Amino acid sequence: MLKHRSFAAALLLATLPLSATETDRVQSAPQWLMKPLSLPECIELALKQNSAILKGKSDLEAAYGVVVQTRAIAIPLVTFQQDQSWSAGIRLVQSVYEGGRIRSSLTSARLTKEQAIYNYQTVIADTLTEVRVAYYDILMAAEQIVVQEASVKLLTLELGDTTRRFEAGTVPRFNVLRAEVELANARPRLIRAKNDYRIAKNNLANLLGFNLPNEVWEDIPLRLADKLDAEPYEIQLPAAIAQAMEKRPELAALRKAELTRKEGITSARSLYQPSVQAFGGYGWRSSQFSDDLSRDVSGWNAGLQLNWDIFDGLLTSGKVDEAKALHRKAEYDVEDAARRIELEVRGAYSNFIEAKEVLESQKKVVEQAEEALRLANARADAGTGTQLDVLSAQTALTEARSTQVQALRDYAVARARLERAIGNSAPRLDGEK
Repeated sequence: MLKHRSFAAALLLATLPLSATETDRVQSAPQWLMKPLSLPECIELALKQNSAILKGKSDLEAAYGVVVQTRAIAIPLVTFQQDQSWSAGIRLVQSVYEGGRIRSSLTSARLTKEQAIYNYQTVIADTLTEVRVAYYDILMAAEQIVVQEASVKLLTLELGDTTRRFEAGTVPRFNVLRAEVELANARPRLIRAKNDYRIAKNNLANLLGFNLPNEVWEDIPLRLADKLDAEPYEIQLPAAIAQAMEKRPELAALRKAELTRKEGITSARSLYQPSVQAFGGYGWRSSQFSDDLSRDVSGWNAGLQLNWDIFDGLLTSGKVDEAKALHRKAEYDVEDAARRIELEVRGAYSNFIEAKEVLESQKKVVEQAEEALRLANARADAGTGTQLDVLSAQTALTEARSTQVQALRDYAVARARLERAIGNSAPRLDGEK
């Protein structure tokens, strides 16, 4: 029955006539706001337009620049040399031996690139989870509007019926006042539901990277195509923890950072070894004691050059100690992150089980509450029931409907957060193994 109300609510929101001002706003809105959006379409828009993802992409590109810098030691260097006006030359220099620093630099460059990809993947996973939650919040708010409108309608009918009975002299004035109070108490809940709907749509529009025009201050023309539903999802806690340890991009990034720190030890130790470069080039020189610049000596040259700091005042030893300490810290970071992720998975799993059990407990409640209201009305019409029975049944029905809508939303959100905790919400990027 809730699914039928969901469809009715979506149809109602989609077919409401627009005023002239609203029509102008819709015509000036981006193309993706001109039709109801499904959750996959919202995710696709977020991947293209969300500011956090765009900034993450810039960070990824910056990391690629660091990768190029790190690999520079393995690439030949071409320089132009000039000494005053009588000596110049072009030289190509290639490092031949750096005590293991060349191999370490290439490995560090690869690890830095992989770490950057995982960091970017983390931003994507967090953002897409936020989009899913915001999408479910809108669906829940729309359903709550339907529930509260139905409650106001029922209480309005009850007030009208009670007023007619009072005018006929069959019920006291107290019954009318009580019906009026119940109706007055129901209207703020409808107002809050509408406000929650506006706020939820603004939140999703922000996550999708849409800059709201200043003239759009009351509502935005954002419609959704999906509805709240409880798709079955089964996973055991041990399997969830194992998947998280394997798939979480944050943990993978820290593991790459730990390996990079390990390579830093190799790079630091390489300073104990000599540095050998091969060079070759072409140079020319003229006499600095002659004004005739056409008298010069030029030709090709090549050779090897060796640099070796026999004693550097314990500078290298200090760098090695620093690299070892940073590597140990990186190991601790990995261990700590693994424990925190396991705790997050356990919490998300527990919340999902709770949401699942609450939703299961609400399956028959709405039907029972509707039947209870029908019986209360029948008893009141027959003179064997009281107004209090009818109002209590109406209140119970509203609470049952509202609780079921909330339970559907909580189930969907709990599943989204559990999938994020496991690592299933992070899509694989091109080039990732």
